[in-house]
Formats: sequence, C-alpha cells, structure tokens
Amino acid sequence: MNFFLVSFFVCLPGISALVVTSPAPRLHRNAHVSSAAMMTDEEGPAVFPSLVVNHPRIPAVALVSGDIMPALAFGTWKVDKDTTADIVYQAIEHGYRHIDTAPDNGNEKEVGEGIRRALNSGLIESREHLWVSSKLWSTHHKKEHVQEALLQTLSDLGIDYLDLYQIQFPIAIAHIPISERYPPGWVFDPDAKEPTIHFEKVPLQETWGALEELVDEGRIRNIGLCNVNVALLWDLISYARIPPTVVQIERHILNQRNKFLEFCHSLNIAVTAYSPLGDEGYIPDNLAKNQDSTLSSPTVLNIAQEHGKSCAQIMLRWNIQTGATTLVCKTSTPSRLEENMDILGFELSQNNLERLSKLDKGIKFNDPAVFMKRMNAFLPIFD
Repeated sequence: MNFFLVSFFVCLPGISALVVTSPAPRLHRNAHVSSAAMMTDEEGPAVFPSLVVNHPRIPAVALVSGDIMPALAFGTWKVDKDTTADIVYQAIEHGYRHIDTAPDNGNEKEVGEGIRRALNSGLIESREHLWVSSKLWSTHHKKEHVQEALLQTLSDLGIDYLDLYQIQFPIAIAHIPISERYPPGWVFDPDAKEPTIHFEKVPLQETWGALEELVDEGRIRNIGLCNVNVALLWDLISYARIPPTVVQIERHILNQRNKFLEFCHSLNIAVTAYSPLGDEGYIPDNLAKNQDSTLSSPTVLNIAQEHGKSCAQIMLRWNIQTGATTLVCKTSTPSRLEENMDILGFELSQNNLERLSKLDKGIKFNDPAVFMKRMNAFLPIFD
C-alpha cells in the first residue's frame, strides 16, 4: 500500500470512501485534532467528513484548532461589486461552503448580501454551515485598531464571528480611520503630488496578541497570516499563545514554494493557495505579462488533453495533489463555478507531476517589491 502523507490528511488508496452528507458537529477549539483521514476509492474522488450539506464530494480539512475547514474556497478578489452578491449566492448554490474575502477587495458588503440571500432561501441551514474567512488590512496593525477593523468586517458581512481572520500582509502602514476612507488602500494621501505609503513600526507580536484576544472573546475561531516567509513564521511561533492554523500564500506552477509547504506541514499549519491559476488577474495591472500565462503553457495544455480536462482544472488539481490544503478559486463566470469544483475525480500521474514541477520559476505576481515602486515605496518582504 502506498501512502501520500501531508500533515492534514492521508491518502489511502484502495479503501472505500467515507462520505458524510449531514453536517459534522463543530468541535470545541481546545479539542485535539492531529490529522484527518481522507480516504479514496478507485471509482470516486477523495472526500472528507465535512460541514458541507448535500455536496459530499467537496473535501474538508481538520485544523489543529479542532475546526473543519472546507478545502475549496470561493474567492472574491476582483469580483465586481455589482455582481458580487449574485455570484456569492450562486457559489453557495453550487456547493461552495467556504467564502474567502477581504476588506481591501472593496466588496464585503455585497459578499454579506449574498450570504444573507443563501441563508434566507434555505440554501444553507445556518451560519454554522458556512466557513467565512477575511483579513486584517495593513492600516490596522496596532493593537488599538485591530478590533475596529474586525467589527467593520463583521458588520459588512452581516455575521457575528469569523471562522478565520488572517493578517493580509506582514506590513504595517499608517492608520487611516474607517470614517475617513474605507477601504483605505496602500497610499496615505491619494491626492498628494507624489502619493506614497507611510510605513509604521508595529511589531507583528503586538498585532498577533490583539488577534488572540479576539479569539478569546469568540469573535474569531481561527487566526493566520498571508504572504509570509519561513523566518517570519518561525519567529511568530516562538511567542504565539495561539498558533496560526492557516497560512495563505500565492502558489501556482510558476511559484511552487515546496520548501515553505514542507515547513508548514511540519508544524501542522494548513496552507491555502491563492492565485492558483497564476497570472490571471494580474495582467490588467501590468504585474504579469501575456507570456507568463499558465493557461497557455504547452505542458499544461498537453496534460489537460490527456485527462480531458481544462487547463484551469489541471492547475487546481496540481495544487491540491502537491500539498496545498485549501484553494481559493475566483471567478465571475457562473459556468466556471462547477468546473473549478470538478477537480477531485481524477489524479495526475507521477509523470504529469514531474513535468509540471519543471515549470517552477519562482515568479511572484503579488510582490510588494514590485507593485510598491509605483507608489514611491519599496519593501521586499520575500527577500
């Protein structure tokens, strides 16, 4: 028997699939969960016991906090405000039970409207059957500002707690009151002759301590961070009273970050991959070039034809199969909601994986060292 071990699940080929169609109970956050078994059948995809109702083919992951996190998230970055509520409702209708949002996306009120529609129509039985993740923006890293940011997000989303709250960037910048400008963005004064970023010297330990207090109060169930490197994460572990349960990073075939994944797995930290299709979304901002397109890669195209799948499905499947615990799938096209979910009924061969591994170039599209220069600032956090 062959074993594929990741800190959060074990693939056991040849064992009948365990399917739970009713919602699993939420565990107390102090309950000990070291791993969750994901079992496969030769005739079907791998599945987890899950909070998902009537969609047992969607996997979920047991976090060290004891909570169960659906592994496919619907992302709301660059989803137009006018269509956000509709597409969030449609995502839930298609079976997504994890919504990944952020105030900097500028559409959290509309995300909340989509969630309310789903609740009111009976698509989901209760708030507890939906996992909602959001993020803390860089203007609110000081201890006295963290709760203000969270309360605004909860108000916009129309809920009273978050399943996961993550520091979006390990970069503190000058506070801008919500009443003055929201979302605040990066630059301190957009009307200045040369708009720039005003950095603040706020220790990450201060921000993390404020998040831990909000966990104690029951406003957040899990805490994590995004866009970090090993050194920063290892330092955080040294003082965290409540360790991070999830880390979110840019991960795709051009930026595979396998050593970072291995490190997180060794600490039982789940890894969420955002921008799993690579350059999609960055070309309009001139942060990627057409030649960087992963969707037109001859290798990906060839493997897609081999499996009778789209290039997007190949890249999503690659991410899950090579160690990402959760994927953030973003689309404004309803037909792609189902396509993005249909990645568990096939498996990439070892030859497929070896060919895709050769495409890694360490290319980051969401890199402050690049985009901050347009704002007369520079902070290469990954170096």
